[in-house]
Amino acid sequence: MNDLLNDFTGTVRRAVDDYRMIEAGDRVAVGVSGGKDSLVLLLALNHLKSYYPKPFELETVTIELGFEGMDFAPVAALCTELNIPYTCRKTDIKEVVFDVRREENPCSLCAKMRRGALNGILKERGLNKLALGHHFDDAVETFMMSLLLEGRLSCFQPVTFLDRSGITQIRPLVYAGEQKIRNLAEQLALPVVENPCPEDKSSKRWEIKQLLAALGQDYPDMKSKIFGAMQRLPLKGWAVEK
Repeated sequence: MNDLLNDFTGTVRRAVDDYRMIEAGDRVAVGVSGGKDSLVLLLALNHLKSYYPKPFELETVTIELGFEGMDFAPVAALCTELNIPYTCRKTDIKEVVFDVRREENPCSLCAKMRRGALNGILKERGLNKLALGHHFDDAVETFMMSLLLEGRLSCFQPVTFLDRSGITQIRPLVYAGEQKIRNLAEQLALPVVENPCPEDKSSKRWEIKQLLAALGQDYPDMKSKIFGAMQRLPLKGWAVEK
C-alpha cells in the first residue's frame, strides 16, 4: 500500500507545505463521507504522518446523512486496520433537507448542516483541524461556478479558519486531480460508499463539470491554466507561501 501512496502523498505534502496546513501538535480530523476523495485523503495523510517533520495526530469523522443503503462498516474496519480513531455520527439531515424543508437548493443547506455536525464532533474530541477532500478539479469547478453563475471571482480557500468554532479547515488534495484520485482508490481497493443523493448528478456543479469536460476536448490544459490564474491573481487565500 505504501508503495502506491508514495508519489501521491508527495503531491499532498506539497500542498500542505505551500499553504502551511499542518503544524506540530495539530490534531487533525479527516471528514470521510465514504467517497473516493476523502478515503484517499485519509490514507495519504496517514502515510504523511509517518514521516512528516511536524508531528500531528489523526482521526476520522463521518456524518451519516440518513440516506438508506449507506453502510460505513467497511470504513470503520479500514480505520481499525490503520489504528485511526473513528467517529460515525447519525443525523437526520436528509429528512430535514428533502422531506421537511423540501429545499430548492438542497446542497447549500445540506453542506451547512454537515459543517455544523462535523464542527460539533471536532470540539467534543479536542480536534483543531478538519481535512476535507476537495481536490484540484473541485477548485476549478468552484471558481467557474462563481464566475458564470454569480459574476464574481471566488473559490473556497486551501486553508480557512472558522471564527465561531475555532476550527481550521484544510484541503490537502488541492494539487491532486480527480482522475489520479480515482485511479488510486481503485488500485487500493478502498471501501467506497456510494452516495444515493438525488442531487448528485443534477446540480449546477454537475453542469459545470460537464461544461469543463467538453471544453477540455479542445483545450486540454485549460484547467491547469485556470488553477494557475487563481494562484497568480491571487484569489484570497490562494497565494503560495514563500
